[in-house]
Amino acid sequence: MADINRDDAEIELAYPPRFSYGERVIARSVVRNDGTYNGRDIGEVLVNKGEIGYVININTFLQQFYIYAVDFVDSGHRVGMRAKELCTLDNLPDEVLEQLGAKAAVLQTLGSAKPTGEVL
Repeated sequence: MADINRDDAEIELAYPPRFSYGERVIARSVVRNDGTYNGRDIGEVLVNKGEIGYVININTFLQQFYIYAVDFVDSGHRVGMRAKELCTLDNLPDEVLEQLGAKAAVLQTLGSAKPTGEVL
């Protein structure tokens, strides 16, 4: 019997989306093509850990999870990701900003050029 990850057992749709349209986010891990990204080989890196993107659409999957379509400007890829794979750059809690101190000001300029173009 397969183990169900405790994080996957929770129904995210019972709560509002964690991220908003246009919000700057950062990838928490490398994202590879699982076969759903056309024009790229399976296993090819699409997004690197730490790459900055913008939420351009919010959908659902299996009536359980939010899937955030994120436009990663540097790589030019638009990828669907789960909340656990992302971290906000725009809406950090006050206690995190306090811990960052002067480094928090740098966040204002990271990835500040918003993408243009069509939405998924």
